[in-house]
Amino acid sequence: MTSKRVAKSSVKSSTGTRRKKVAEAALPEHRGELVILTGLSGSGKLSALKAFEDLGYYSVDNLPLELVPSFADLVRQSAEIERAALVVDVREGMRLDQFPSILKKVLKILPTRVVFLEASEDALIRRFSETRRPHPMGGSDTVVKSIRAERKRLDPVRNVADIVLDTTKFNVHELRAHINSQFAREESGRALMISSNSFGFKNGVPAEADLVFDVRFLPNPHFVPEFLKLTGKHPKVAKYVMQFPQTKEFLDKTAEMLKFLLPHYIKEGKSYLTVAFGCTGGQHRSVFIAEEMKKRLAAEGYRVKTAHRDMPK
Repeated sequence: MTSKRVAKSSVKSSTGTRRKKVAEAALPEHRGELVILTGLSGSGKLSALKAFEDLGYYSVDNLPLELVPSFADLVRQSAEIERAALVVDVREGMRLDQFPSILKKVLKILPTRVVFLEASEDALIRRFSETRRPHPMGGSDTVVKSIRAERKRLDPVRNVADIVLDTTKFNVHELRAHINSQFAREESGRALMISSNSFGFKNGVPAEADLVFDVRFLPNPHFVPEFLKLTGKHPKVAKYVMQFPQTKEFLDKTAEMLKFLLPHYIKEGKSYLTVAFGCTGGQHRSVFIAEEMKKRLAAEGYRVKTAHRDMPK
């Protein structure tokens, strides 16, 4: 069944409703799922694709964009292919402009997630220097100009991504671990991996955050001289932040809200959730709150890890 016929079956009329039911009845029981890997050259797409392949995904590199809906339909009907991952990137040339409209067609055929990989300009330059490979958009341009042109070309694709993953600080093994934590299946209902992160608003909100909480309303340890060189992980800072009644109330209410939300996320098939707590600099309040939230959710049986983007090393 083509995506065109599925679209026709959704017409809001009595005849359309009957057609929709007939169309749905004609669909095979197997549906499967698709992951589209895309992003900047040098950001780790092929390493990510290998990680998906190791997880049991049928993996395809550089499938022509116009063939993606047909491939999705093949996966939906196949009894052998349960999950698939494919790479679509700048090698498509100007056809990338069609990605958002093609994605709409694919979503009518198969549950699909778009994972966009990127990295800082400095990291990409270093990676191209180390591998000595030319940039796909190179030609006579420098690597820097090519990276910037590619970033601009991929903007429409990035805007429709479900997950934007910055691989600047990842090595190959860390990228694989991240892919595994998000997409590996487990029999337990606790398969959801939660990342309780801290950040500083002065450096921007993390692109990967699903839920963002602003904790700048809490008294700031930065203004206590003895805490200047410490972080929210230090017992003295933790004790200082925790002494205020609004801290405990925030933690209690936020933990309760998350405990309400998490089973619903699991039911909807979400495998990875990033909860980000932000303060001004990302050193004291947000770090303490992220660590404390990890303890509370772990006590409920969830798998939780922490990451502190802007905390001094």
